[in-house]
Amino acid sequence: MKQQYAIQLYENKKVRTLWDAGQKIRHISIIDVIEVLTNADRSRKYWSDLEAKLKEEGSELSEYIGQFKMQAPPCKM
Repeated sequence: MKQQYAIQLYENKKVRTLWDAGQKIRHISIIDVIEVLTNADRSRKYWSDLEAKLKEEGSELSEYIGQFKMQAPPCKM
């Protein structure tokens, strides 16, 4: 399975992506998207709070939302 990491820019902000050639699917970092959309300083905390609130309200998150390691600067996972 060939995977290729990339950084996409949106309004000069970085959004990490991962292309999985075997499954022909692109994974996008929700944490980075939240940072772009909300300008939140602590986007990981924002996502955690949002996820808890949705569960509390009875909403079910998609089975396609999962966590996996993505490359982070400087060359960390």
